[in-house]
Amino acid sequence: MVRVWDQVLRTHFCFTRHNFARAFLLICLSFLSFAVLLNTAIAQPKYSGIVMDAKTGRVLYSKNANSTRFPASLTKMMTLYLTFEALAQGKTTKKSRVKMSKFAASKPPSKLGVKAGRSLSVEQAIYSLVTKSANDVAAALAEHLGGSERNFAKRMTNRARQLGMRRTTFRNASGLPAKGQVTTAKDMALLGIALREHYPQYYRYFSTRTFKYGKRKFSNYNRLLGNVKGVDGIKTGYTRASGFNLVSSVQSNRRSIVAVVIGGKSGKSRNAQMRKLISKYLSKASRGKKRSMLVARIGVPRSTKVQVASLLKLPKRGPIPVFRAQNNDPARLRIEQAQEVTIAYVSPQQPLNKQSIDAIRGKLLAMNSSLAPVPRQSPIANLDTTTTASIRPKVPVGAPPTRVERVATTKPEPRIAPSQTVSLAQASGWHVQVGAVPDQEMALGLLDKARKKLPSLSNARNFGNLSDYLEPISKNGQTLYRARFAGFDSKKSARSACAALKKRKISCLAIKG
Repeated sequence: MVRVWDQVLRTHFCFTRHNFARAFLLICLSFLSFAVLLNTAIAQPKYSGIVMDAKTGRVLYSKNANSTRFPASLTKMMTLYLTFEALAQGKTTKKSRVKMSKFAASKPPSKLGVKAGRSLSVEQAIYSLVTKSANDVAAALAEHLGGSERNFAKRMTNRARQLGMRRTTFRNASGLPAKGQVTTAKDMALLGIALREHYPQYYRYFSTRTFKYGKRKFSNYNRLLGNVKGVDGIKTGYTRASGFNLVSSVQSNRRSIVAVVIGGKSGKSRNAQMRKLISKYLSKASRGKKRSMLVARIGVPRSTKVQVASLLKLPKRGPIPVFRAQNNDPARLRIEQAQEVTIAYVSPQQPLNKQSIDAIRGKLLAMNSSLAPVPRQSPIANLDTTTTASIRPKVPVGAPPTRVERVATTKPEPRIAPSQTVSLAQASGWHVQVGAVPDQEMALGLLDKARKKLPSLSNARNFGNLSDYLEPISKNGQTLYRARFAGFDSKKSARSACAALKKRKISCLAIKG
């Protein structure tokens, strides 16, 4: 082959063997240079950033804030969010032991280096994530709380959706490179605000400057702590594909912001950009009193009183299924479960905790069979007449619901839409309502389902910039949440969207706001 190319080059370019060798070397160097340039381009992703007023939700600065990026160790913010949630709900304690599996111990640095088979406390795990950003501990914590890192990552993504982080998907608990693991600067800002709002009792961990484990002492990678006035956290991150990332929380002079920088070329330039954003936009934040949560809280601590959604109330008195003697009867287990669920509702004065609700949910799912006599839902009178959709449209009327949800006794705040912050007072014009249900999470599910069935709802070219919002209403002592898309510029546009949804078997109603 070399001889053939030598002959060709001699014929067409009059090269000698010596010149051919030099030409071949130049070609190789050209390819090598191209590979280096390509690798450099990959290692230096585009910059994106955002600054949000943590009191009002107003965006003070935005640059590619909705463009997808790799989160790197910012992922651990969600790992910690779910850890704080588990602590608040009593699912774990600060002293609970987190065992290091072989899988977790094998994670590449940055890591704490705990050997497989050994353990550390949940609180030590929190400190190691905040300061050292330990990948091995993140995986171990995921296994401790979710059974496996894969299952825990699914919970992370689900919670992200519920918090309004629509463009974020998690594949692991650490932020190590994984296919499909992406986020945006705006989504991370929402998560930063949620951490401060929902778990102020645990948020103090993010301001930790140093952490001692055994004989070793680790400093926080966030160099702005103690060096920039008002900075009290939150998290740094870096991978080759993501660049240098940083989420910062700042509270000073009655003002409060959360700022995000993703895709910095170096830790130094990233920190310099964050300093610049804080210096320029903190003074523009509101000094007024914060009136409500900006990010709707989904998880409710076990100590908080909860009530089961009224659509799922079962009779306090009535026939209880009787066990059959035949062990081979396929319905026996379901009859037993039905009896247990009925008994669970006999004493409503006993508040149901999270574990009880989860147990009842599992029983109801198991009971979804025509082979078993199961409790029927109580008839509900005077429901909201604008109810147009159901979270489970395939379940026959009168059949037991397949989900049990809880509603906080305090009135939840409307969710922040991913595109913009929308209050009820701003939601004018024409709307499309896809349902009214007694649970906030179910209402969010209706909106998600509608967008999946009709992706054009998210395309501004088709219907404009639509916003999601929930409108809580009270009827006969019951709270319902109307799930609506707002922002249609005309009656015709709203009806057109509704007609498209109906073709996809999504019930809806065009309404003037």
